[in-house]
Amino acid sequence: MSVAVVGAGISGVACARALAAAGVDVVVHERSRAVGGRMASPRLHERRVDTGAAYFTVAPDAGFAAVAADWSHRGLAHEWTTTMGVHSPGGATTKDGPARWSAPGGLRSLVADLADGLDVRLGSAVSAVGPGLLVDGTTHDAVVLAMPDPQALRLLDPTHAAARAQLTGRDWKPVIAVAVGARTRTWSELTATFVNDHPVLALVVDDGARRGDGAPVLLAHTTNALAAQHLEDPDAVVPAVLTALADVLPGELTVEWTHAHRWTFAQPAGSREDTHWLTDGLGLCGDGWGAAKVEAAWTSGTALGRAIAARR
Repeated sequence: MSVAVVGAGISGVACARALAAAGVDVVVHERSRAVGGRMASPRLHERRVDTGAAYFTVAPDAGFAAVAADWSHRGLAHEWTTTMGVHSPGGATTKDGPARWSAPGGLRSLVADLADGLDVRLGSAVSAVGPGLLVDGTTHDAVVLAMPDPQALRLLDPTHAAARAQLTGRDWKPVIAVAVGARTRTWSELTATFVNDHPVLALVVDDGARRGDGAPVLLAHTTNALAAQHLEDPDAVVPAVLTALADVLPGELTVEWTHAHRWTFAQPAGSREDTHWLTDGLGLCGDGWGAAKVEAAWTSGTALGRAIAARR
């Protein structure tokens, strides 16, 4: 059995890992130069910065909980905080919740760990899926699209009407992530803060605290509305973000560098009850299935991989 997985985010890699564990011949195509997808951790000024997902949580699910426990045992991930800040026009408070996890090597390092030993082809941009189970003209026994709905729609041949119907009519929200390197840490006791009812900011994260090295680096996520206005020029939001950070952070911010990254399809609107979709050898998975979380993306890919393997 030959399976092609398109997309090497955590859902695609988890799918391929489940298939490989069942003895299935699987290849993963990734258009970028690294695995990770929206768990991206590019190297900025000699240091990894998480510019995509801010953290992940672990529910008492036997599958993903075991994966997280293994990462923790090997020092690849750790519980970061159970307390998040909340900044509103009426003032600042804190909110307790489940443990948020982070990774000393950046969240992308966790996807790379899952991908170890798999046939992952980086820089392999797929242009078309179909008719049937063709991937750029090569036929397979099953094909998986592990990516946001709009990106999957661009690849699918019109003959895949059932799959296209699954992917149509759902909004995805954009975000621009702005990393800010400061000269010194002029803030304290900041982990991450949700920013409510603000025209510019939605989330501010202390990347030094998140990664555990204390580096004076912040990561700010813009509002969906602001990002939608600047998708063609993400750097244009940087001045507004730097000004807005003064609303959230105490002290003067001594900025040395900034980096803006556009996530056109950062967040699906709402959630699906199903963890994945599979019909006639064509599968769909990702954080657009189930709840829009890192854990849900892993669960989606793993469940789809096992379902394909079971149909051999």
